[in-house]
Parts: sequence; C-alpha cells; structure tokens
Amino acid sequence: MAVDTADAFTAQNIVTSPPQTLSEVARATGTTFILALFVTLSGKPCAKLVPIEAVEQLQDDGVGFAGYAAGHMGQEPKDSDLVAVPDVSSFTPIPFVKPGLAIVHCDPHVEGKPWPYAPRVILKETLKKASDLGLSVNVGAEIEYFLVNRTGDGALTTADTADVSRQPCYDARDVTRMYDHLTEVSQAMNTLGWGNYANDHEDGNGQFEQNFDYADAMTTADRVITARYLLSVIAEKRGMKATFMPKPFSDRTGSGMHLHLSLWNGAGSVFPDGDDPKGLGLSKTAYAFIAGILEHACALQGVIAPTVNSYKRTGATSTSSGATWSPRYATYGGNDRTHYLRVPDKNRVELRGGDGSANPYLAAAAAIAAGLDGIARDLDPGTPGSGDSPSDMLPMTLLHAMDALESDPIVTGALDVAGPGVAEYFAKLKREEFFAWHNTVSPWELDHYLTAF
Repeated sequence: MAVDTADAFTAQNIVTSPPQTLSEVARATGTTFILALFVTLSGKPCAKLVPIEAVEQLQDDGVGFAGYAAGHMGQEPKDSDLVAVPDVSSFTPIPFVKPGLAIVHCDPHVEGKPWPYAPRVILKETLKKASDLGLSVNVGAEIEYFLVNRTGDGALTTADTADVSRQPCYDARDVTRMYDHLTEVSQAMNTLGWGNYANDHEDGNGQFEQNFDYADAMTTADRVITARYLLSVIAEKRGMKATFMPKPFSDRTGSGMHLHLSLWNGAGSVFPDGDDPKGLGLSKTAYAFIAGILEHACALQGVIAPTVNSYKRTGATSTSSGATWSPRYATYGGNDRTHYLRVPDKNRVELRGGDGSANPYLAAAAAIAAGLDGIARDLDPGTPGSGDSPSDMLPMTLLHAMDALESDPIVTGALDVAGPGVAEYFAKLKREEFFAWHNTVSPWELDHYLTAF
C-alpha cells in the first residue's frame, strides 16, 4: 500500500548520460564480477558469474546458457544455446551484497536473433508498438513480500515471532524489530538511485513493502527482478526467507505486485484532463486505456497472476485482519483500493490484480497491450465505481485464467509479439501446473474425506 502523492507522476523520471561500453562502466565502478542475468517465463532469475577479466568477451559475444536447463524458455535439450546479450544501460553495481559485484540484465538470443520466449524481449517489442503510436510508458511497481522461516517439519512460520497482532499493518513496533533488514534494503535502493521513499509493515503478519520511484517500463521491470534478488539475499543473511508467493498463509492477506501505469508523449502525460465529465480528472485516452485493461482483465490475470496459488489470493473472502485487499471483479474507480483498477490521481492508474509471482516483463507487456487495444478501439469503461456483476468476475482458478487467455487475441498477441508460439507454450505450462497441483492429495482432503463415508 504505497504512500500516494498527487504529483507523484507529474514528470518523467528519465536520467541521461553519455553512452559507455560495459567494459568502461564496469571498470569505472570497481567491479570485479558481473552477474549476467535473465529471467525465464516463470520469473526464475538465471545468471552466470563473469569475472572482470572476461568483460570484453561478455560485451562483444554475450554468454551462453543451455536454455532447457534454465527452465521455461521454450527450448528442448537439442536446441542451440541461449546467448545472454547484456544491456549496458541496466548495469547495476551491488557491492553491498558482495564487494565488487554487479548485475547486468540481458536479452537472450538464439543463433544471433532475439529469442521470442525471453520476457525482456517481449516487453521490448511491446514498447516499440507504443512508440510507433508516439507514446512511452512509465511504470511504478509495489513489491509485497513475507519474511518467514521453515520449521524442522516443514511448517511455515513468521520470521519475527513477536509479530502476532490481529491488525499489524503499519505497526511501528513491528517495523522497528525488522529495522536492520528494512534499512539495509532501503540504503541499497537509494545507493542505486531508485528513490526509496517508504518502508512499511503490510496487512499480514510478517508482510512488508518497500517502495521506490517509478521509471520507464523496462527500467522498472529490471528493478523488480533486482529488488527480489536483493530482498532474498539480504533476508538470508539474517537467517530469514523473503517470499513473494502470493498467498503463503491461508488466513492472511496475500502479496500483490501492483503496477502504476501512465502514458506520455512529447508534450508530457496524456492522462490528465481538467474537463473530465466522469470526475476523475482523466482524458479520453486515459479512459480508453482503462477500458482496454478491463475488457481483457480475465485473460490478463493469466499473466499477472500466473500460479495456482495466485487464485487463493484473489479468491479470498476474508482474512484475519478483516480485508483481503485483492480485487474479485474487473472494475475501476477513484482512490478506492477495492477496485481492479484504482485511479489515485489524474496522472496514473493502479492495476491491483497482479501478485508477487508475476513476471514483471510479461505483466507490463500484457497490461500495456490491453490498454493500447482500448485506445485503438476508442473504448469507454463506463461510470467509475460500477460493476461487481457476475460478468465482471475475475477467474476463480489458474485453469479458468488459461481458458480466458487462450481465447483473447490481444493478450496472446502480447506474449507472441516477438514471435509465434509463446502464448500456446505458456498456457500449456500453466495447465500442467494446475493439474500437477490438482492431482496432489492435500491435508484438506484427508481432513474432510478420510472418515466421512
């Protein structure tokens, strides 16, 4: 639940500097090793550790991976290597993790061409489509996570054993007990120039959020991946696990990944309009963008809430704190956190359906594609605050979401933007995930059925 300010999205957050080679920037920052990193479709961060002595080779040739071994990347064991080609603009020194260490985000290629199954490549192609319309996209991301431990028998527990109150959200005492962790993460973000502006305890026991400034869509997606990495390794240093699993506890609020979206052209933001008859201060373009996301919401959920566990979050009806903070219907409104799309001010819209398991590149690409379709078709989202009818209900399970995704040419087109077959591959993986879970006998079934008959 980020702190909102009316002028938070009133100017583009763009930093310009003379172009440098990877070798130049790495040596200038005292880097000794580089994590050449990409993520799979399922969001797994994959990297090779490259010494500074080989930085020119990384810069000129990239670094090779067996794509099938990496995970969900659309490859079989027989296929040619994925070659991770570094994007020097993403170079990020992280000496607070290990002295001399840096990350560079990479675009996977196969046989010299960008690989269409690579999430970063997919987002890059989507942003080109927006650019062809004279638009750029800025995105802010809210990353929620739990700090947990596992007991000897595998049970999940809150890392802070004193964090037990019924309504722990914003509790100053809970924040103070996690002071060392939270401040180390905050200092890391600010060292990187991300503009960390708030660190708080969220609605579930053991749940936190650490906010940083918005940026262009690609930069924010890279930062989400980097932030998850940093949160994980910093938590591990203190004997904790940081989990972005959407719903690790049945009775607690789930972890979202809310995206704040805004469109820009050469004159500035295209969202504000002081003559808005609907009362939210938005332009016709902004409303069409909103309408596109709403129209494709069910299919979009398959991308921004892409796991079996995701639907334990959006399907929840209550939590121990009293609210779920997750939408169940594809609706929009003003500064109201019960909606799928919230409009906190005239400069942006907040998409609240995504969760901690979302791949940020795919989530941004699919949301942008849906919104652009609304603009292309001049859609109208109707009256703010209306909805909550059965026809507006979001998918109840991952299987329902895959049905919606496969029948939606805009969202499948967003996944296939760099080449065909990605959406079909993604849906197949997710159906297999659903049935692997469905075919597992759970404790709930034993409790309800073992002696019931």
